[in-house]
Amino acid sequence: MIKIEIIVRPERIGGVTEALDASGCTGYYYANITGQGRQGGVEVITGRGGQTTTKSAVPKTLITTVVDESIVDKVIDAVIEAARSPNGGNIGDGKIFVSPVTDVIRVSSGERGEIAM
Repeated sequence: MIKIEIIVRPERIGGVTEALDASGCTGYYYANITGQGRQGGVEVITGRGGQTTTKSAVPKTLITTVVDESIVDKVIDAVIEAARSPNGGNIGDGKIFVSPVTDVIRVSSGERGEIAM
């Protein structure tokens, strides 16, 4: 079992979740977050007179899923295709983190491992 954490632009969440479904990923959750990566801050216009300021944190969406090792590459490829900006992508399109999961326990029954998925 592999845990995949995906950070994408909030406006891409619809396409990314459709891509997850199409790739065979049947369960995931997502949350709106703020943070800063290589993209740094964004310049915003505030107040009267068109003053600009730089916000150091930008809105992102974090999607988390656990999948069988057999579909990891398919899921990752689908997410990249759905989350990447047109014309080859841009800084701020997101990140994907992949890590092993050693066990899963279903709280309602106590089942462990693959059957708990």
